[in-house]
Amino acid sequence: VFNSQYFVELHCEKRVCVFGTGDMGRSLGLRLLQAGYSVMFGSRRPQSCNFLPNGAQVLSHAEAAQAAHLIFIAVQREHYDFLVPLAYHLKGKVLVDLSNNLKKNQYPEANAEYLQSLVPEAEVVKGFNTLSAWALQNGPSDANRQVYICGDRAEAKQVVLAVATKLGFSALDRGSLSASRELEDFPLQLFPLWRLPMRIAVGLTAFFFFYLLIREILYAYITQGKDISFRIMVSLANRVCPIVSLIMLALCYLPGVLASFLQLYRGTKYRRFPDWLDRWMLCRKQLGLLALGFACLHVLYTLIIPIRYYVRFWATERTVTQIRQNGTNEFITSRAWHSDSYLSFGILGFGLYVLLGITSLPSVSNALSWREFSFVQSKLGHLTLLLCTIHTYLYGGKRFLSASLYNWYTPPGYMLCLVLPSVVLLLKLLLVTPCVDRNITRIRQGWEKGADQRNSKNNKTLVL
Repeated sequence: VFNSQYFVELHCEKRVCVFGTGDMGRSLGLRLLQAGYSVMFGSRRPQSCNFLPNGAQVLSHAEAAQAAHLIFIAVQREHYDFLVPLAYHLKGKVLVDLSNNLKKNQYPEANAEYLQSLVPEAEVVKGFNTLSAWALQNGPSDANRQVYICGDRAEAKQVVLAVATKLGFSALDRGSLSASRELEDFPLQLFPLWRLPMRIAVGLTAFFFFYLLIREILYAYITQGKDISFRIMVSLANRVCPIVSLIMLALCYLPGVLASFLQLYRGTKYRRFPDWLDRWMLCRKQLGLLALGFACLHVLYTLIIPIRYYVRFWATERTVTQIRQNGTNEFITSRAWHSDSYLSFGILGFGLYVLLGITSLPSVSNALSWREFSFVQSKLGHLTLLLCTIHTYLYGGKRFLSASLYNWYTPPGYMLCLVLPSVVLLLKLLLVTPCVDRNITRIRQGWEKGADQRNSKNNKTLVL
């Protein structure tokens, strides 16, 4: 039976074994050697093993199992049968299961639990399965790599936690071996928090792309016979990107506003939000980062406008026409003010946009206090939404009243994208008014509607 003596022996001898000579096994063995451990590989064919790290021994499974007290199982579940004849040699040893599956719920029980049933007298620990062979070779220097560990025996987990720390990884104990299925599902998850934001981004992009394609490109071709399809590549894209960016930024702050009004209506903070609102609030960071990505594309498309063939041709043609007609254009100060204001609000909004994205990085957010992070993401975030909305309003200018822009009686895309941000800003304005803000603050500090009346009734009951 496993006891603390093995823990001492492991730290004195630093001798470990790896079952499996594939990419994962070789990478783990190399990392263990670099950390100062004596590494032995267990193989079915010790004489034919190639490309193993220099300094590692290659033994048969039985010989390796006898020589080490800590054994890493870097083989797939389908090949666990070879461990059954070794059950006697594995008695009291710590077995670290590194396996993963191809899909969720592939087997009725977790791989680590199945391994424990095959060798019941060994101490099975699930761990290192969330790392790739590449991460093991390069170590945690390129990113913050966490190692999740679970097992039924505390001493066995301490052994594995010590090895993970020695290798330079951040180890985290996730509880008993029953949590191993959750750990095995981690590598199978593909951007779980990004799915809803990505669907929203793709849906909005597709909708506004075809909407603008119909009302601008097709409208000009059908009604005027003009072929301006070349505008699809830059002009149309440069209109879709800011529209989607502004809407997604509004969607990033809309759930917080709805949650505040819901708390006001309920008069308490001790009731859960609806599931759809919970999921929406959990993906606000992803919504904001995607919005920043579309804003960056808008900036890049805008920067290349002067070098476009169409723009250069149009500017040259207009200049030549003025020279032939001996005409000039009068400088209009109001237009200069409008143009500079439009550009200035856009630059300021994009600058705050970038600041929001930077503070979303874990390395930056971890260096901020909760109040600082809340100030940047909430107050500066709403300011960013305000500046970008004003930027869009200034872009429209007097064109909101121009009937010629309503092709086929449809409004321009930038008018549609202003609806949601304007609603969010108006609702936020209501929330920051003193009377409403005071009630919100009381509720978030623990006050409940009707609590004073209940307390007074209880006091009268006690008096009687």
